[in-house]
Amino acid sequence: MHLLLSGIVGSVAYGLAGPGSDVDRIGVFAAPTVAFHGLHPPKESVVTTDPDLTLHEARKWCRLALSGNPTASELVWLPDDCYETRTEFGEGLIGIRSAFLSAPRVREAYLGYAAQQFRKLESRGDGTFSSDTRRRTAKHARHLARLVHQGRLLYATGVLEIRLADPGWFRDFGDRVAGGALAEARALLAEAESDLDRIRTPLPDRPDEQTVERWLLDVRAAHLPR
Repeated sequence: MHLLLSGIVGSVAYGLAGPGSDVDRIGVFAAPTVAFHGLHPPKESVVTTDPDLTLHEARKWCRLALSGNPTASELVWLPDDCYETRTEFGEGLIGIRSAFLSAPRVREAYLGYAAQQFRKLESRGDGTFSSDTRRRTAKHARHLARLVHQGRLLYATGVLEIRLADPGWFRDFGDRVAGGALAEARALLAEAESDLDRIRTPLPDRPDEQTVERWLLDVRAAHLPR
């Protein structure tokens, strides 16, 4: 395994971390090219919980990013202080990050993930639950608001904001929803859908797969046996 790019993501990167927050990391690695020709291809992903780390093989990460997957995509938009590994190929990946973007996939991915968070909130009821459940509910609400905000901004500008400019607003929103203000979360999601209907996005209809393919083939060539 050759690690190409890795960094701290999640609440720490967003500026939403609290005293008990986990530190989540994600990375991209290249498996030896010849390994793909054997009986047992290399693992596409390696996931551990202690520490919280997700590593995707280069092709797997590219497929996720091309689909608009928010969790994978944020790796190439991190603030500089969140990166822990930046190789030449990692820098190259950051350099072509806009090639992974397309308007339909950004819209579908961010609204889709936000809707998943809302369904979790909806299943929790009216806010009359234990303190532990209330904390989890507030977390889901913050994720919903963050996904809506990031998706709207990415769709409108072509830039993914990782470190939130006003993290206090997201914390307060999470607390209100955890206290029973589910209608506020429903309204936020509906407003985002309306916004994306009217925004004139600079994003293309399709990602630039040729640019992504060139990067991936360069990675494969570099990891052939000498």
